[in-house]
Amino acid sequence: MNGVLVVGASAAGLATAQALRARGYRGPVRLVGEEPHPPYDRPPLSKQVLSGAWGTERTVLRAPADLAALGIELLPGRRAVALDTGAREITLADGKRLRYDDLVLATGLTPRRLPAFDGPAGVHTLRTLEDARRLRADLRTARRLAVIGAGVLGCEIAATARTLGLEVTLIDPAPLPMADRLGAPVARLLAGLHRDHGITLLTGTKAEAPVTDGGGRITGVLTSQGPVAADALVLAVGSVPATGWLHGSGLTLDDGVLCDARCRAAAHVWAVGDVARWWHEGQGRALRLENRSHATESALAVAGNILGADRPHRPVPYFWTDQHGVRIQVFGDPAAGDRLRVTEGDPATRTFAAVAETAGRPVGVVGWNSPRGVRGARALLTPP
Repeated sequence: MNGVLVVGASAAGLATAQALRARGYRGPVRLVGEEPHPPYDRPPLSKQVLSGAWGTERTVLRAPADLAALGIELLPGRRAVALDTGAREITLADGKRLRYDDLVLATGLTPRRLPAFDGPAGVHTLRTLEDARRLRADLRTARRLAVIGAGVLGCEIAATARTLGLEVTLIDPAPLPMADRLGAPVARLLAGLHRDHGITLLTGTKAEAPVTDGGGRITGVLTSQGPVAADALVLAVGSVPATGWLHGSGLTLDDGVLCDARCRAAAHVWAVGDVARWWHEGQGRALRLENRSHATESALAVAGNILGADRPHRPVPYFWTDQHGVRIQVFGDPAAGDRLRVTEGDPATRTFAAVAETAGRPVGVVGWNSPRGVRGARALLTPP
């Protein structure tokens, strides 16, 4: 018996392995991770770890001894390079082959880069513990930080850097930060929140090229609105699913690993978390979600289906972000709405919950420092 092989020692991969054990699976469970660490949580990297409030050890989700006690074999520092679905085996970078009865793909994302910004010292992305350590070290000596990309990650990094006393410029070609996730009305409030905390917000602005000193160190950014001084720079321009190693495997790769409604990519092959693009029966379309809650939800669904549940995965999309002491919680897709109806509190006081509607139909919920209000409004989006 080869058991279940999970490639990707991520939150989603770990949750799958744990759920199998919790539901009584007694076969072998192996967890292969490219990084040398035990599974850890990524959301704190842009906040508590970057600020220095947490040591990196606090991000660990399960220590190796705990995994061993559950009968989960952790194989850290091992990179998968090929998959043969016919033979039911993967090949690692060191040439070793691992066979499986069921395979779970949990390889997550790879940060996008901007070719024009490759090379200079002081240019960062943030995805791993090592990334967070390098950026944290730079921010200890920097005075001015530029962040390219005003999505969730970019906004969180900018907010954290302000708590460290840096001058921060947030650059994005879109007219408002996170408008594609929040919708314009709430995105305008977020823009005001960043400005109130001293961040220079350059929206509707394209970052064109780095400016460096004679030693190849970043000193600024040329933008469509002129130069911006910076001692450090973060690229937060999105990510792509980590599927390069799956080319030639026979799986359908289209903005992730394409799966059916049960997160099954092929016979005995499943995908979870950020890398999975699955058919959402409730929405009638293929969907891929990049957030921490979906890592757990999809893992529970796949563990159940491996064990014979045969149930479609139909979550209400959800994410949260903490910026400048504000917790923003989002269910569904508020950006798809054409009207925002406040259900609790008042946006003027910056404590409220609201429902985004299209033609009178609720499509999203936003809570701004309003956990009770957002929980109440969420029921409007529960799939039938």
